[in-house]
Amino acid sequence: MQDPKAELQREALLLRILWMVFFMIVWQLAELLLLGVVLVQLGFRLVKGAPKRSVMDFGDSLSQYLAQIGRFGTFHSEIKPWPFADWPAPREPQCETEPAVTPAPAQAAEAQPKP
Repeated sequence: MQDPKAELQREALLLRILWMVFFMIVWQLAELLLLGVVLVQLGFRLVKGAPKRSVMDFGDSLSQYLAQIGRFGTFHSEIKPWPFADWPAPREPQCETEPAVTPAPAQAAEAQPKP
């Protein structure tokens, strides 16, 4: 007869393997979603001149979520990612979020020398 403690550890490991497989599938879907967010942000940057803050915040939360999945999958954490834990809050951006201010036409005309 097997040790009951060893049997519980084996069952816990099998359950964890199932969760890891589930989160690896979620990883694949989230990775595609992150690619979409990157492309949308690139579009905003090209068209508007600056990234959109709401898309930037979602992208940061999504990338943190992917990091949580990686930590769980590599046994670095016992905490299962969302929906078992809170969705990661976005951090403050580390880049410019607004387009550069250009001088108004009246100011630009004043700066030019008069004939």
